[in-house]
Amino acid sequence: MRLQFILSEIGIGLRRNLSMTISVILVTFVSLTFVGSAALLQMQIGKMKDDWYDKVEVSVFLCPANSSEKTCAGGEVTDEQKQEIRDALEAPEVKPYIEKIYFETKEQAFKSFQRQFKDQFWASATTPADMNSSFRIKLTDPEQYQVVSEVVSGRQGVEAVEDQRRLFDRLFLVLDRATLLAGGLAAVMLVAAVLLITTTIRLSALSRRRETGIMRLVGASTMFIQLPFMLEGAIAATIGSLLAVGGLWLGVEYLITDWLGTSVGWIPYVSTSDVMTVAPFLVAAAILLAAISSLVTLSRYTKV
Repeated sequence: MRLQFILSEIGIGLRRNLSMTISVILVTFVSLTFVGSAALLQMQIGKMKDDWYDKVEVSVFLCPANSSEKTCAGGEVTDEQKQEIRDALEAPEVKPYIEKIYFETKEQAFKSFQRQFKDQFWASATTPADMNSSFRIKLTDPEQYQVVSEVVSGRQGVEAVEDQRRLFDRLFLVLDRATLLAGGLAAVMLVAAVLLITTTIRLSALSRRRETGIMRLVGASTMFIQLPFMLEGAIAATIGSLLAVGGLWLGVEYLITDWLGTSVGWIPYVSTSDVMTVAPFLVAAAILLAAISSLVTLSRYTKV
């Protein structure tokens, strides 16, 4: 009997404030979509770091014939200088930081250049003589780039030392800032959702203040009186969170997996399984927001 009464009260409340309930659903949907997007973006960054940082190399570019660097004042790097650089990299104090060293000739660098830029009109004007020979160094720990850099930087025959990880860090910095932006928008929208849920419950409570007063007079407990209002907010917020999960799932499935995954396949992308990992937290966040909003509002508006 009590359950039937609570369900009927919920139905009445949802019908009376239908437009406000729809607004709560939509605002919750938008805000949790931003929250989920921020979480998925952080997961995407994590996947890319795990995959790319294991592949990064330190490139020690050797002097070509016409370099303006001070370390290249003697012209193109000599065989003796190459050996001195290799010996420095294979020194006992540096060797533990290095997994592998291999030498790339100008001809090999030119072939790689042609593969990457074969569609560019200016690539045809480049010759092997324009390329740098280099040592490519695979580190045991990409975080220890500075150790290797200090050993070879400033040596005669070395034009520049480049850490690929720095290039990735710039990309990850942009993505991290995008995550912060999405998180900031999500916070604003969550505040709007809380205010809207609070307003909806307040209107529902005011419209039924006479009924709640009678219920209290006949001995109904506070929880019994407040439960229908709390469930109204929770239902609306839960529907919004489920819509957000559905939107994120469709976005990942069709935009990420089907579109980006087929056109740019060398990046490890988030998948729909990652969406399902985030989904319980979004639903729980929606219910928690509704519960907090309800308790704050009902403590005032369900009193006689």
